[in-house]
Amino acid sequence: MNVIPPRTGTGFSLKKGSRLRVIDLEGEQVSDFFCVLASDPTEYLSSGRTIDYLSRINFREGDILYSSKSRPLVRIVKNTVSTHDFLLTPCSADTFRIIYGDKNPHQGCEGNLRQAFANLDVNLETFPATFNCFMNVPISPEGTLKVLPPASKAGDHIEFEALEDLMVGLTACSALQSNNFKFKPIGFEIFTEES
Repeated sequence: MNVIPPRTGTGFSLKKGSRLRVIDLEGEQVSDFFCVLASDPTEYLSSGRTIDYLSRINFREGDILYSSKSRPLVRIVKNTVSTHDFLLTPCSADTFRIIYGDKNPHQGCEGNLRQAFANLDVNLETFPATFNCFMNVPISPEGTLKVLPPASKAGDHIEFEALEDLMVGLTACSALQSNNFKFKPIGFEIFTEES
């Protein structure tokens, strides 16, 4: 198993047919997941397209997450937690400055993802919404959002099957509110169905 230390991220290639299991090792820790098409990094994971085609914002086993050009990129094949977020952008230095009032803010998941993709020779300046594994963002009847502690417990996981060759960025989220005010590591495994 690979471990992402608290408030950091990593990048890697994921071949078509491979599976990525993202594991909350200690409980109540969010992981931002983002991917681009290996053959064309300008085609990326799209919250808007995915929500359009699913017509809902909760995610189940069997659901497909789509690209900005409506290409199926990954399928959720296992999901032990019912709450994930695909509405919010990754936390950034501006997030910490505006929400928390930090004077010397951390680069956040946005900076960690930018660094992870740069290590894969992919220059991503900005990120749309990432798939925020385990993040708990209920919507009130009035339409307001609230960030609550993740429902995930130690060992909970979500597993994605790559439907194309992808380049992936993955983080151990850096936002206090998202992780019940404690930063923890994230685990991940890459394997094929047969292994």
